[in-house]
Amino acid sequence: MITSTSNSQVKQVSALAKRAKARRESGLFLVEGEKMFSELPRERLDRVYVSESFLRQQGERAEALLSGCRYETVTDEVMRVMSDTQTPQGILALCRQFSYQLSDMLGREQMHLAVLETIQDPGNLGTILRAGEGAGVTGVIMNRTTADIYNPKVIRSTMGSIYRVPFLYTDDLHETIRQVKKAGVRLFAAHLKGKRSYDEEDYRGNTGFLIGNEANGLSSETADMADCYIRIPMLGKVESLNAAVAASILMYETARQRRNS
Repeated sequence: MITSTSNSQVKQVSALAKRAKARRESGLFLVEGEKMFSELPRERLDRVYVSESFLRQQGERAEALLSGCRYETVTDEVMRVMSDTQTPQGILALCRQFSYQLSDMLGREQMHLAVLETIQDPGNLGTILRAGEGAGVTGVIMNRTTADIYNPKVIRSTMGSIYRVPFLYTDDLHETIRQVKKAGVRLFAAHLKGKRSYDEEDYRGNTGFLIGNEANGLSSETADMADCYIRIPMLGKVESLNAAVAASILMYETARQRRNS
């Protein structure tokens, strides 16, 4: 059992929770809580840490959850230091990061992509993945200035979708967009120049949505690569929607059209 907060493993876990560089260099990321642990693909599992109180309070439930897994018991104080949350849930794991290629997202039947440019809020990024899974998205493409998808706040916001939705960071977003278009994906951008409402377009074919930065939207260069500008009509004095909300509306309209076709 680990009892000291100076333990090297404790320091490593703490670094993974706080620093993107540590996550990049190790190829690991941190997940916390029963739900995230129970849905974790076991082949991704690197190490598991469980608090004394979790084992004591959960009893047989903890035994069932940890069945077949090697784990390290830690004191509650150590768990508080390792955890990224103010109220630790008592179980956390280090996991090996995913690796996808653009080819994993292209060449599918009825492609449905989200292409993100500089989404910086971890909650927004996590929500887009979670809503994307619910709407049947087949991949999420991001530029390097988008938030780190392995940030613990993003992981929590995905509610497990991080395990199931293919995603990719690209060093050259515009070149990747060109490849996506070459593969037959029609790209839409919600934009002030849009003449037609988003629900007047047809998304039943291969479809992708360009989603821009929370404060500045899409850069003009990226917006110009869209095949079609669309708009989300607003009532009242609202000028724009949160990036994750806008993305969700568009992705679910695509799901609705495909479901009803």
